This record gives sequence, C-alpha cells and structure tokens, in this order.
Amino acid sequence: MNGASSGGGGGAGAGGDGPLVYQRWKGNNVFVLQGRFIFGPDARSLYVTMFLIIAPASIFCLFVAKELMNNFSYGLGLPVMISAVVFTAYDLSLLLLTSGRDPGIIPRNAHPPEPEGLDGNAEVGSNQTPPMRLPRVKDVVVNGITVKTKYCDTCMLYRPPRCSHCSICNNCVERFDHHCPWVGQCIGLRNYRFFYMFVFSTTLLCLYVFGFCWVYIVKIRNSEQITIWKAMAKTPASIALLVYTFIAVWFVGGLSVFHLYLMSTNQTTYENFRYRYDQRANPYNRGVMENIKDIFFSAIPASKNNFRARVPVPQEQGLRPRPTNGFMSPNMGRAVGDIEMGRKPVAWDEPRMAADIGDLGAGLGNLLEDKDGRFRSASPDLSRDALAIGGLDDQGSSVMNPGRTSWGVEAGR
Repeated sequence: MNGASSGGGGGAGAGGDGPLVYQRWKGNNVFVLQGRFIFGPDARSLYVTMFLIIAPASIFCLFVAKELMNNFSYGLGLPVMISAVVFTAYDLSLLLLTSGRDPGIIPRNAHPPEPEGLDGNAEVGSNQTPPMRLPRVKDVVVNGITVKTKYCDTCMLYRPPRCSHCSICNNCVERFDHHCPWVGQCIGLRNYRFFYMFVFSTTLLCLYVFGFCWVYIVKIRNSEQITIWKAMAKTPASIALLVYTFIAVWFVGGLSVFHLYLMSTNQTTYENFRYRYDQRANPYNRGVMENIKDIFFSAIPASKNNFRARVPVPQEQGLRPRPTNGFMSPNMGRAVGDIEMGRKPVAWDEPRMAADIGDLGAGLGNLLEDKDGRFRSASPDLSRDALAIGGLDDQGSSVMNPGRTSWGVEAGR
C-alpha cells in the first residue's frame, strides 16, 4: 500500500480531468479515504499502539470498574466506569489527530530554483555557457541570530528554518521534531500539539487505572478483613494492570516531562540532539510563557497541500526533465552518500571533463558520412581492437566504439 495507489481509483475523478494530488504523491505516505487522511509508511504500527491502549482499558472496565460499581456507595462507581471509557476514547482521538493529518509537509518543486550567480571555480571553453551552481546553504537571520538553511535535493528547495527532510516519509516537514514509530507519522508544525496531548493523556490514563486498581484491592481487604497480599491474590486482573501501568507510566510520563522541557525552551527533539542549545544561543526561545503559548494557544497553520485537488496540467508536464542550461546542482561533483554523512567527497575535475568533451567532439568530426548515410571512413587511429564504449586511450582522450554506428548517425542528424 503506497501513497500513489491507496484510497481507491475512484479519486481519478469523473470526467477524466486528471489524477488527484495524493495519487501522484512522491513521498512514502499512505492515504486513506481518498486522501482525507495521510499517514506515514509505518502506519500499521498504529494497530499496536491502539491495542496497547484499548486492551488494558477494557480489562479495567470489565474486572475492576464493574466491581467498583457494586462496592461504591451513593452510585460513585458508575462515574469511574464512564470516566475510564471517555478517557480512553479521548486518548484514541488524539492519536488519530496526531497520525492522520499533514504534519507540515512542504510541497516539492517541479524544478530546482533559479541559480543566483556564476560559479567562478568552473573552467569551460569560451564557446560554452559557464555553469551556474546553487549554494549548498543559505544564511537566514532569526531574531538577530544567523541560521543556516540547507538545500534539499529531493524536494528541490531551500528548507525554511527548523525544517528537515524525513528519510522515512521522504518529505520536508516544517518545524520537524521527529518521526514517531508509535503513531506512524512525522511530528511537526501541524501535529506537535496533538502529539503532546496524546502522550500526556496516556500518562494520566495510566495513573487513573493504576490508582483505582489499588482502590479496588483496598476495598477487598477492608471488606474481608484480610491482608493486602491475600486481597491482591483475589484480583489477578488488578495485579496485571498494576504491573502494566507502572511500566508504561515511566515511558509516557518520561516522554511528557521531556517534551515539556522542550516546549518551555522552544526546542524540537531534532534540535536538542543535533544543535545542543544548552551550549549555544537558541534563536527561537522567547521565554517560557510565550513558548508554551506558541504551542497550545496559537492558530495551527493551514496545510500547504490539498491532497484531493486535481493535479494541474503544467505540473504534470513539469515532472519531465527540462534543459538545465548549464545549471549545476549544489551536490554536483560530490559522491553519492557523502552529502549528508559528512565524509570527504570525491573531487570533481571540471577542467579534465571539459578537455575530455573537447577530445570527444574532435573525434566525432573525423567521422564522415556518404550520401547513403553510412560511414565513409574513420580515423586510422581508431582501430576496432583498441576501442571500448566510453573508454579512454593511452593519452586520456575519449574514444568511441565504431561498432555503435547507429549512435553516430543519430548524433550527426
């Protein structure tokens, strides 16, 4: 199941006006209900997360809350059951809001941005247009502090500040925090609020179940005048829930505290591990109250993607390569895999490449055609035994295999 095919073929639309955006999506996302919900490629992990919430909540309602309804006076047992059901439903709805919405994906460009200047290091022939190179990074001033923004080769755009490219979803996400496997989605600008509310409400649900399990055990002890250990033995479901919630609360509770710290200092998880703002100035920190207000009380920006809209015809045509007119990518001359990993790149010998291209052009000029379109003769230096496709001779000049005459005819047209 992938982003281009999920959701059914009916989204192609009546009237044949073209496909919908989610059907031509280049990321690794999974779309549900014809583009109304967007998930990450690991969306199946949601089943595990939902089971880890629903299963203990169901056990609590069946074996603990139900018994408390009979033991509490004045009808106080019924609110315990209702509160558990409502709390669980609320927690699951926050999970869906976190995992099923656009986290802040920046749409890709169909083409690279226009180069801003010439690359003075390139050496080309006088008859050729000098190549233009995009800078790898750009400096942006945020609250008086210079922040570097990087160029994304996949999305062909300069990432805004606090934006990062998720390698799992294959999208650039605004205010990227992390990719959470438990919710199967990136956590970013548009769903971070719901993510924290989900984690915090899960913590409260664990404490709720843990507390009332102890209440039930104490009531058994008091009613039967037995020890606490014998009372625990009479309700194995409570024992299982106590162990489960005790372990879970350390995980979700610790996560809640950690993200509370991040919100109070206006950091993301990615920034906290990568930039270490405790050792350098944080350009986004505006004070604890303003930082918390920015997360919970500011308007959530509208999505920059309309997944159920028609793909414009020019955009469909723009997916095909266009002439670069001498444009050079920021990563031209850098070995694949060296860009993000920080390894020493392989040198790009532009003068050597220009010389090789010139030698190849001279060799093509020696190939003459007769009136029937066949080769009349070739340079006597180009022997069949010494030539190889795309090879070099002893002097380092490019050569061509005369056996590939069809290529030569095409190039001569």
